Amino acid sequence: MHESGIMQREAYDDWASQWVASTEDYSVFLITSEGDVASWNPGGTRIEGYQLEEIIGRNFSTLYTDEDRGNGVPDAVLESVLQRGRHESEGWRRQKDGTHFWASVVTTGLRDPRGEFRGAVQIVRDVGEKRRAHEAAIESERRFRLLVQGVTDYAIFMLSPEGYVTNWNSGARRIKGYSEQEIIGSHFSRFYKPEDVAAGKPQRGLETAAREGRFEAEGWRVRRDGTTFWAHVVIHAIRDDEGTLIGFAKVTRDVTERRQASEMLEQTRAALFQAQKMEAIGKLTGGVAHDFNNVLQVLRGNLELLENRHRRDNWSVERLAHAIDAVERGAKLASQLLAFGRRQALRPVVVNLAAMVRAMDSMLARTLGETVSVETVVAAGLWNTLVDPHQLENVLLNLAINARDAMPTGGRLTLELANAMLDDRYVGALSDVPAGQYVMLAVTDTGVGMPPDVVERAFDPFFTTKPEGLGTGLGLSMAYGLVKQSGGHIRIYSELGHGTTVRIYLPRSMANAVELPSRQSKGGITGGGETVLVVEDDAKVQSTVVEMLAGLGYSVLKADDAEQALAVIRSGVHIDLLFTDVVMPGALRSPEMARQAVQLLPHLKVLFTSGYTQNAIVHGGRLDAGVELLSKPYSQEELARKLRHVLGTPGDEISGTADGPSAAQTGDGPVSQVVLHVLVVEDDVASLDAVCELLEMLGHHTAKAANAKQAMEQIGTESFDVLLTDLNLPDVFGIDLAQQAVAAHPDLHVIFASGDNLPTDVQLGFTWKGLRKPYTVDQLDVALRTIGQ
Repeated sequence: MHESGIMQREAYDDWASQWVASTEDYSVFLITSEGDVASWNPGGTRIEGYQLEEIIGRNFSTLYTDEDRGNGVPDAVLESVLQRGRHESEGWRRQKDGTHFWASVVTTGLRDPRGEFRGAVQIVRDVGEKRRAHEAAIESERRFRLLVQGVTDYAIFMLSPEGYVTNWNSGARRIKGYSEQEIIGSHFSRFYKPEDVAAGKPQRGLETAAREGRFEAEGWRVRRDGTTFWAHVVIHAIRDDEGTLIGFAKVTRDVTERRQASEMLEQTRAALFQAQKMEAIGKLTGGVAHDFNNVLQVLRGNLELLENRHRRDNWSVERLAHAIDAVERGAKLASQLLAFGRRQALRPVVVNLAAMVRAMDSMLARTLGETVSVETVVAAGLWNTLVDPHQLENVLLNLAINARDAMPTGGRLTLELANAMLDDRYVGALSDVPAGQYVMLAVTDTGVGMPPDVVERAFDPFFTTKPEGLGTGLGLSMAYGLVKQSGGHIRIYSELGHGTTVRIYLPRSMANAVELPSRQSKGGITGGGETVLVVEDDAKVQSTVVEMLAGLGYSVLKADDAEQALAVIRSGVHIDLLFTDVVMPGALRSPEMARQAVQLLPHLKVLFTSGYTQNAIVHGGRLDAGVELLSKPYSQEELARKLRHVLGTPGDEISGTADGPSAAQTGDGPVSQVVLHVLVVEDDVASLDAVCELLEMLGHHTAKAANAKQAMEQIGTESFDVLLTDLNLPDVFGIDLAQQAVAAHPDLHVIFASGDNLPTDVQLGFTWKGLRKPYTVDQLDVALRTIGQ
């Protein structure tokens, strides 16, 4: 056995020697008790770079770094082996070329059978790759930890399988408000609202994530201070290599601002859709208003003319009054539609609304009745605003009537005036409302209130909750249109059973307020003897207006369009006032025609009329400065007052009887006593028609000729008392025509009309009169009366 054991030991030593001598994965060498290298294997050459002859006999400290040698590490290794028999470590080793590598070193002591220390065996392995992998893992973990902790926009934390918080990042601290010490170990359900916890939402989230691997949702979450935020939440199930659930990773993001932005975007879209809808309806409204108001004008004018003629017939007067009242209702409807469509012509002035509202107290009290109490609250230091006070009064009256109808058993109406600031946050979803300073007018009732769906449609035209026959659905629409056209904002706040508040915001004006005129009694109708040129393309409207003006005593000329009107003006006929529709056919627009007319006749007054202005004389919702407008349909009384206002003189009181003659028929106007047959020669067609109109208004008969040839042909077939001719004719001079005509008919009287100088030093051989263009109807009448003198 002893010999066998010795043989086995020798065989093992021989195998170990062969392994050491052949391996390149380990550097294995002997160290003497003095520390010198006594053997060297191929692994030592590969790993540490020394050949056998280069290292044998050198102290093993050569293989350590300078720093380790300086610190006595080799000696400490031998001392440790001597004392303990073994030393194991990892550290930097130095190769022959001076480079370093990370080594795992095991040094084992060698002792003889007597136990005396004979040296050591040192096994060195290059574990640089392992160390680098380890360091990479540590660095990766460090970076990941820094990443998670550095994220502040997301709350990232881990949950146990039961839902308890196990770690916590800085984003979680920022978003939820809890420190790590406060929250670790708490159940994550504390972040939910109580009603959500009661409904089992936290547990369902974990169950879904455990079953499907992921759960995602949005909802309200609670911070440490009790405030809530809208959260986007993702929960991931975490499993080990065997698939066992070891917990959850939960990522929460505060998306409150995103949700608000989404809601604001939706509100903006809704507001844009509403604005587009309102604009489309407004355009439709404006498109039909002109023709509709022309129809109403024909109806009203002729009804009033009939009323004046049949004033003694009570039966007729009563029915005509009903018809006129229906026209009034139609006119009010058209006016409200134009107001909604922001197409009405406003006359804004700087006002302090406190004075306007207080001036309406008595009118509101009469309108609302005794069952409704009215309270007015005005804040101190109220700013001024720029608005059409008459239109705003109509709006306020409509809102008050709506409030009264919402309080069938009575209640309280509160009018509140205050300064207001609409900031960027408020106007963010309002595309047409700039941020800034406003004057707020609020109308609040204690009535039945409105549900949200009714509030949403409240400004739509013709939408009403009132029974049929008790409302057109245009009151709030008109308010909406006026406020928008005035650059303001209007909003309704209402709740069923708790009343309604309508708030109107009008932009602040820094200018001084004007004093509002007091309401005055209308007084009687006044007319005049001036000459009015009516420019109207609708023949029926034109005929009606001419009759209305004649009934007021005015001399009337007419033209079908702007070109004809300028031709009449250039003819030299005297005109005091141009009364023209705004919307006319043809290339020449009425405002441009009026401008040219005033250049030709500087004394000329201009009054526009229209059922719809189409921005011709209204810009930015406001009537152009210096422009006078009479909106269709208008009564004869409204026409009379407006004419006297524009002409700037009081005029004459009209006091005819029911069937009595008009002013023109009673001699109040320039009427000739002798009826004459007059041949008018004028190459300008419009001027020719205008002069003939004047002559027929004076009671004479007329015939027309555009040139001398036509005039002589008519003189050869008809008998005329007067030849009224322009001097400048296209074929011959007017004097030559007159000489030919008098030669044919010696009794013919001649009147020359011209814008040029009339012949004063020429002997013509016949009597004549001269009219210098422009001439008045009185001058024409005088010339005809004295033609033979």
